[in-house]
Amino acid sequence: MLKQIRPDQLRLGMYIQGFEGSWMDHPFWRNRFVLEEPKDLARVLASGVTGVWIDITLGDDVATGAAQAQPDKAPPAAPVLAEPEPEHESPQATPQTPCNLRDEMARAASICLSARDEMTRMFAEVRMGRAVDTGVVRELVQDITESVMRNGSAIISLARLKTADNYTYMHSVAVCALMVSLGRQLKLSDSQISDAGFAGLVHDIGKALVPMEVLNKPGRLTDEEFEQVKSHPRQGWQLLKDSGVSNAVALDVCLHHHERMDGAGYPDQLAGDQISLMARMGAVCDVYDAITSNRPYKAGWDPAESLSRMAKWTGGHFDPRVFQAFVRSLGIYPVGSLVKLNNEKLAVVVDQSPRSLLKPIVKVFYSLRHQERLPPQEVDLSAPNTKLQILGREDPADWPFPDLNDIWSGGAALPA
Repeated sequence: MLKQIRPDQLRLGMYIQGFEGSWMDHPFWRNRFVLEEPKDLARVLASGVTGVWIDITLGDDVATGAAQAQPDKAPPAAPVLAEPEPEHESPQATPQTPCNLRDEMARAASICLSARDEMTRMFAEVRMGRAVDTGVVRELVQDITESVMRNGSAIISLARLKTADNYTYMHSVAVCALMVSLGRQLKLSDSQISDAGFAGLVHDIGKALVPMEVLNKPGRLTDEEFEQVKSHPRQGWQLLKDSGVSNAVALDVCLHHHERMDGAGYPDQLAGDQISLMARMGAVCDVYDAITSNRPYKAGWDPAESLSRMAKWTGGHFDPRVFQAFVRSLGIYPVGSLVKLNNEKLAVVVDQSPRSLLKPIVKVFYSLRHQERLPPQEVDLSAPNTKLQILGREDPADWPFPDLNDIWSGGAALPA
């Protein structure tokens, strides 16, 4: 039987079934466990949770009358994820001094190019029957993590500028960066962020065993071809195990990043809290990079438009709370978004402002009134003396701006 109690009524020996409030605010990445350690009790008391659900059939009860049993009411659903046990001692992220996007862009471009080449080589070696080089993966994760710590918008935005030919390899780099950024937003520990980045970089390694003509097919896949693509999570999971990877997070994300909250995903049709937090994170990061990237069969969507569309898929496809944290990590208008201002001008987002998600730093470059290009001018929409504001996003496909990426990246866009 379940009881809802106050945090100060918790005692060692009780079986915790759930926490009141947002699961992002409570101090554990799992529910349903016996409270056995004094340090865990202290973590609950020091957290912001407002109530705790206990199961008195599986653990100790409180004093009679201290709490009322709630047989017909269930505690809030929360992701089930035990503290990960890394296969190696995760290095602590080297402290990084935050910098603006312009200063980080050149370093991020260099990291992207190096990571793309390494992932291309790794996929080729896997196709030849060789094991995944986990040492190389860890080094790449460290480089990508340090770039995200300095300014995550730089490497995340550059990794989106992939071609249809190198999509598979750069997609892995992009998802790694997105996982690290999302992990920071969720306030994961350094070791968890390292595991999240590792998982993001290898989550699609199973695609190395899918025929290239299927991966790069410009038209609609046949049912047989789609089944080949759907085999990549389990094949990737097996590849990692055969390579000696025992990291539970990497294996889980590789296998389950295509699961959906409503159970309509694959390969195991998991639903709700059967899907771990890390796999839920992987699902959001994987889809965002996929729909914002140019693919053999379609052009990528604008970043802001992509977030808007993904918001409509939450609940069924994504965990709403994970998606909300993802939006906070990128901004309502991610770097590269084309927006219309209230002074009849167009601008492109070039960086986020720490003061407001709705008021990023933009570069104004086009007059709608005069239908002409302007000398690019950078404006911080969150500055106290600025009256400019965003009226809405614009679809780049509707405008003849072939140099849009150059405007926001300062020419640091990745070569083909």
